[in-house]
Amino acid sequence: MTALAEPVVAAPVTTPPPRRSRSIALPTLLAGTAALYLWGLGASGWANSFYSAAVQAATKSWTAFLFGSSDAANAITVDKPPAALWIMDLSARLFGVNAWSILVPQALEGVVAVWLLYATVRRCASPGAGLIAGAVLALTPVAALMFRFNNPDALLVLLLILAVYATVRAIERANTMWLALAGVALGFGFLTKMFQAFLVLPAIALVYVYAAPTGLARRIRQILVAGLALLVSAGWWVALVALWPAADRPYIGGSQHNSVLELALGYNGFGRLTGNETGGLGNLNYDAGWARLVGTDMGTQIAWLLPAALIGLAAGLWLTHRRPRTDPTRAALLLWGGWLLVTAVVFSFAQGILHPYYTVALAPAIAALVGIGATGLWANRHHPAATGILSGSVALTAIWIYLLLTRDPSWEPALRFLVLTFGLLAAGLLLVPSRRVATFGAAIAIVATLAGPGAYAAATAAAPHTGAIPSAGPSSGRSGGPFNNITPGQDLVNLLSANASHYTWVAATVGSTDAAGYQLATGDPMMAVGGFNGTDPSPTLAQFQQDVAAGRIHYFLGGQGILNVQNDIATWVSRHYTASTVDGVTVYDLTVEP
Repeated sequence: MTALAEPVVAAPVTTPPPRRSRSIALPTLLAGTAALYLWGLGASGWANSFYSAAVQAATKSWTAFLFGSSDAANAITVDKPPAALWIMDLSARLFGVNAWSILVPQALEGVVAVWLLYATVRRCASPGAGLIAGAVLALTPVAALMFRFNNPDALLVLLLILAVYATVRAIERANTMWLALAGVALGFGFLTKMFQAFLVLPAIALVYVYAAPTGLARRIRQILVAGLALLVSAGWWVALVALWPAADRPYIGGSQHNSVLELALGYNGFGRLTGNETGGLGNLNYDAGWARLVGTDMGTQIAWLLPAALIGLAAGLWLTHRRPRTDPTRAALLLWGGWLLVTAVVFSFAQGILHPYYTVALAPAIAALVGIGATGLWANRHHPAATGILSGSVALTAIWIYLLLTRDPSWEPALRFLVLTFGLLAAGLLLVPSRRVATFGAAIAIVATLAGPGAYAAATAAAPHTGAIPSAGPSSGRSGGPFNNITPGQDLVNLLSANASHYTWVAATVGSTDAAGYQLATGDPMMAVGGFNGTDPSPTLAQFQQDVAAGRIHYFLGGQGILNVQNDIATWVSRHYTASTVDGVTVYDLTVEP
C-alpha cells in the first residue's frame, strides 16, 4: 500500500455545513441522548436493589454514606467502593428514596459522557468526528442499559472519558495541571470500581510520555505528578478505611478478612484475572478467549461497531504515520486504541467474575475510533486507498450487524435485511467519484450502521431491568439472572415493621439480595449475613449469637433465591428457634427463648 500524498487533515475537505446546522447538531445529539436514557426510567423500579438499599441506608446514616454500607446499622458494606453511591445518596437525600432519584443521576452521567466524548474527539479530529463518536456511544446497547441502571459502571465510564479528555488537553501544551486532573479522574475511578479503572492507565502514561511537546525528563516528571494525584485521590478513602477502628465501622464486603486492601487486590483486583477470588462465584461461562467479546453473551451488547473501530484505528495510524511525534490526532488514536486493546484483552481472557454489562467500558473507545477513523478516511477520499478502506469498512460493518441481528431471528426480521441492503448500497456509493453521490452514500452509511445498535438500544430502553446482572437487547435477560430483586408480601412487611425501632436490625438473612428487598420494603435495617453472595465471614456465629442475646435482631428469614443455602448461622437458628411461614417465607423469631 502506498503512502498518501497528503496526511489526514483535522476536518473534512468538503464544504462545511451551514453554521446553523452545526450549531444545532450537538444540542440535538444531547437532547436525543437524554430522551433515550430518561424515557420510562421509573419502570425499572429499584433496578439493582443491592445498591438501592445502600442508598436508602446512606440517607439515614452518614457512616453508611461514607463507607457504602448495605444497611443503616452498618453491619457490612457493598462489595465495591462507594463513589458511585455518593452521587445517588445525595440525590436521594434531596429528593427522597425512589426510583427516579436513584436512576436519574445515572442517565445524566450518560448525557455528560456523550458530551465529554464529543468534546474530546473534536479537539483532536473534527466536530463531525465528535458527533459520530457521541452518537455511537449513545446508541451502544450496553450503554443504553447501564446509563439507565444503578450499577457503578455509569460513573466509571464518565470518569474514564474525563481522564482521556484531560490527557488530550495535557498533550496539547504539555500541561501538568491537566495531566494531574487525569490522575484524579482515575483515582476516583478506583473509588468507583477499583482496578478496572486502571485498564486505561497504560495508554495514558505511555502516550503522554511519547507525544507531549516537551523534553523527556519533564514528561517523566509530569507523569510522576499525575501518579501522585491518582494515589492521593484514590488512597485517602483506602487509608481512612484501613485506619478506622474495625469495631467502629462496617465489615468490608467482598473481603475475607475485613480488609479494603484485600478487596482491592483480590475480589476486585487480580482475582478477576486469575479466577482466584476467595468468596467469589467465579466466571461460570467458561468462555475465555478471543471470541468472548463477539460471542453469544457479549456480542450484541458491545460488538456492533468493533470491526469498524479496529479498522479506524489501523487506518488512522496509517494516515498519520508521517506526522511529528506531537501530532494530536495520532496521540488520540493511540490513547483510544490503547484503551480498547488493553481492556478487550483483559475482558477476553479474564478467568474471574465477568458479566456482559462490564463491556460498557469499551464503548467510548470504540465510538471515538469509529468517529476519528471514518472522518479521517473521508477527508482523504481523493486517495483510492482511503476510499477503498472506507467503502470496505462500511460493507463489512453492514454484514457484521446483519449477522448479529440474526441471533434473535424473531425480533424485527426485516431490520437485518434493510441494514445489509442499505449498508452495501452506501459502500458502493462511496466509491463513486462524484462528491455529491459520495456524500449521499456517507449519509446512508451512518444511518445503516447505527440502525442495528440503535434499535437494540431503543428496545433496551423500552424494557424494565432489575436485579444484579442485567442484559441489553429486546429479548436478552431483562432481570438480573440468579440475583433478582425480591418483593416481600404485605403480611411479612407488616411483621418486620412492627416495633422496628426497638431493634438494631429488624431481621437477618443470608445474602444481600434478599436483605435488600426486605430493607427497601420496610425502610428499616436488615442484616445481610455473608454480604452480597453470602460467602463473606461476617458476622461470625459468635458475633451473631451476641447480637441475638443483646436483643439487636428481631427475626431471621430463610432465603428465597439462589442463596437459600445453609451456613453455620442459618443452621444454628434452625436448630434453636421455631420456624413459621409468612407469605411463603420461613421466619424465626429470635426474641422467643429457644
